[in-house]
Amino acid sequence: MYGKVAICLTLAITFLISCSIYLGTVDLRSYFFPVQPAPRSLCATGRPLRVYMYDLPRKFHVGMMGRRYSKESGPVTMENLPPWPARAGVRRQHSVEYWLMASLLYDGKGGEEREAVRVSDPATADAFFVPFFSSMSVTTHGHNMTDAATEGDRRLQVELLEILRQSKYYQRSGGRDHVIPMTHPNAFRFLRQQLNASILIVVDFGRYPRTMATLSKDVVSPYVHVVKSFTDDDPLDPYENRTTLLFFRGNTVRKDEGKIRVKLAKILMTGNNDVRYEKSVATPSNIKMSTKGMRLSKFCLHPAGDTPSSCRLFDAIVSHCVPVIVSDKIEFPFEDEIDYTKFSIFFSMKEALEPGYLVNQLRQFPKDRWVEMWKRLKQVSHHYEFQYPPKEEDAVYMIWRQVKHKLPGTQLAVHRNRRLKIPDWWRRKK
Repeated sequence: MYGKVAICLTLAITFLISCSIYLGTVDLRSYFFPVQPAPRSLCATGRPLRVYMYDLPRKFHVGMMGRRYSKESGPVTMENLPPWPARAGVRRQHSVEYWLMASLLYDGKGGEEREAVRVSDPATADAFFVPFFSSMSVTTHGHNMTDAATEGDRRLQVELLEILRQSKYYQRSGGRDHVIPMTHPNAFRFLRQQLNASILIVVDFGRYPRTMATLSKDVVSPYVHVVKSFTDDDPLDPYENRTTLLFFRGNTVRKDEGKIRVKLAKILMTGNNDVRYEKSVATPSNIKMSTKGMRLSKFCLHPAGDTPSSCRLFDAIVSHCVPVIVSDKIEFPFEDEIDYTKFSIFFSMKEALEPGYLVNQLRQFPKDRWVEMWKRLKQVSHHYEFQYPPKEEDAVYMIWRQVKHKLPGTQLAVHRNRRLKIPDWWRRKK
C-alpha cells in the first residue's frame, strides 16, 4: 500500500515539474549552468575609470616641449616627464593635454583617491587616451593656415590617423571610446572631422560644427588659468577691500562674437571712475598686472572673444573676482556638478550694449549677495587647478569623471552599431 502511495506521489511531482518547465516557470539550467551576471555600467560600479594610453612617439607630445625632449628615446614615464615650463606664459592656457597625460603617468603612491587609472592591457580598458598635443602643435607649427610651418602639424595629424586606424580597439568602436584633447580653437585643424565620433576634450564649441562636437558626447574643459591663484584671500571685509567695481584687461580686437569688446570699450571706458577697461596683450608683465587688477576688483568682465569662452573666466575664478559673463553661446565645464549662477552674473549681449545698464546693475548689486558669491568662488576654485601630482577633485580629476559619464552613451552606440543591418534608421529624416 505504502509503495503505491510513494509511486503516485513521485508521478505527481514529476508531472508538476514537467508542466513548470514547459510553461517556463522553472529553469533547471540555472542549477547546472549558473548564469553569469551582465557587466554593470561603469557609472554604477564606483571604481576608477580604466584608461589605456597609446604609446605614441615623442614627436606627438613632449617632443614639442623642447629639442632636448625630442632627442630622448624610450617611453615617457613618471620619472622622465618634462615639467611644464614656468615661463610658458599664455601658452599655458592650452596645456590641458599635458596635464591629462601626466595624470595617467602618475602611479598614485600618495594613496589619494583617483578618478582614472592607467592600464597596460587595452583589453581591460574602459576608454583610450590619445596623447597628441594637438593644441601645442598649433602654436609650434605656425599660427595660421597659410603658414608654411603648418605642414608639420598636418603631417602629425595624418600619421596619427594612420596609427589609430590600424588599432583594432579604434576599429572596434569606430573611435567612440577614444579621448582626444582639442582645447585650442584650431587644434587638429586639418583633419578634425575624421575624429568626430571620439570623445573630444574642448573648451567650447565655437569652431566646431554640430555634426562633430556636442554636449552629449564631448567634455567641456576649463582653460588652464595663467594668473596665480589667490591663496591668502582672507580680509576682514572683502567687499570694501576690493576698490574697483568692474575690471577687464585684454585684447579688444576679436573676431566673430568677440567684436562686442570694441563696442563695450566705447561704453565702459568713459565716465566710470570705478571701472577699469584696459587694452593689452598677453605678456608676462601684463599677466602680472591682470593678476593684481583682478584681486582688487569686485567683478571681472568676461565678454566673448574669438570663441565664446576664454582663459579670462578661469583667471577670475581663481582670483575670487565675481565673473560678469557676456557671451550668449558659452558652455561651462562640469556644469552637471557646479551651478555657475551661484558665483557668476550673466548679461545677454543685447543687455550689455545698452548704455549704462550693466554698470548700474553692478552698482546696485547687494553687498551680502556679493559676499556669498565670493565665498562660493573660494569653495570651488580648486576644481580649476591643473597640477602634478594631481590632487583629488582638481581639474584633471573632474575631467576624467566627465569622461566616465559619457561612456554609457558611447557603449550604447557601439552595441547598436554591431547589430544594425541597415544605416541607423533613427537619424533618417521622415
